[in-house]
Amino acid sequence: MDIQHLKYFVEVAKQKNFTKASESLHVSQPSISKMIKSLEVELQVPLLDRSERKVEMTDTGKIVYDQALKILQMVEDIHSSVNEVVHIKKGTIKMGLMPTLGGILFPNVLADFKKGYPQIDMQMVEFSGKQLERMVVQGEVDVGITVLPVDSGVFGSIPLLKEELVVIVDRDHGLSERKSVFLSDLKEESFIFFTEEYVLHDVVMKACLQSGFEPNLVYKSSFWDIVGEMVAAQFGIAIVPKSVANRFKDQVSIIPITSPQVDWELGLIYKKNKYLSYAVREFITYIQEGKSQL
Repeated sequence: MDIQHLKYFVEVAKQKNFTKASESLHVSQPSISKMIKSLEVELQVPLLDRSERKVEMTDTGKIVYDQALKILQMVEDIHSSVNEVVHIKKGTIKMGLMPTLGGILFPNVLADFKKGYPQIDMQMVEFSGKQLERMVVQGEVDVGITVLPVDSGVFGSIPLLKEELVVIVDRDHGLSERKSVFLSDLKEESFIFFTEEYVLHDVVMKACLQSGFEPNLVYKSSFWDIVGEMVAAQFGIAIVPKSVANRFKDQVSIIPITSPQVDWELGLIYKKNKYLSYAVREFITYIQEGKSQL
C-alpha cells in the first residue's frame, strides 16, 4: 500500500465512476483499476461495489475511505510545511558567539538578514571560542562565530574579518605616551590575561613566547570588562582586540604593536558532514555573499 493507492481509491469513491476519476487524475482507467484491485488484494476485502452503474463503497470501503482522507491530509500538511519553510523562508538558527562579538559584527548584519528573512528566528548564546567549537560539534548550536583557524577536518568556516591586537595600559603608565611598541618591549610588564578557555589566551601567549619571553601573569579573567577595569586600576597591562580596547578608551591608553603585528581572525564555523536546516544554509549563503559588508 502506498499513497498513490489511497489517492486513486479516494478519487474513485468521490466520483463514483472510474472514467471520471481517470479524467480528474489524468491517469488511464486501467491503471486506476489495477491500483485499486491491488489495494483490495492487500487488505483482503472488497472496497468498491462495481455491480451498478455508479460505483459505491462497501462498508469496509467507507472505513478505508475515512482513514485514507486523514492520511492524504497529513501528506498534504507535510508538503505545505516543507513548502512554507523553503519558500516563505521560515526556521530557527541557533548561533553561538564570543562575548562582545555581537557588538562588533552583528547589529547591521543581523538586522539586514532579518529584513530578508523575517520568518527566521535567531537564537544567540555567548561562550568562549573553545566552548563554541565543542557546542558546534555536539549540535548545541548550528553555527558559531569564533577565532580562526579551526580544524578543517571537522568544521566548515567562512572568514569574516581580521583585527589587530593592541596593548592597553593605564593612563599613568610609562608606555602610555608611546605611539607604538614592539612586543618584546613588554617582557618586564605584569600581564592581565583571559583564562585558558579563551582562544585569545593562546594567541597572546604564543606571540609572547615567539618574541622571546614568557609573560608574567598577575591575573586572569573570563570577562572583558574586568580586564579593562583592572588595567585602568593599574593592576597590569593587557593585549586585546582593538575593538575591545576602544570600549575602554576613556579609561586607558591604547598602543599598537608594530613588531610583530599580532592579529586574530574571526569566522563563522559549522560542522562538516552534518545536515543543515534550510534556515542555516540560507544564513551561511548570506554571510558568504555579504561578508564584504561586515
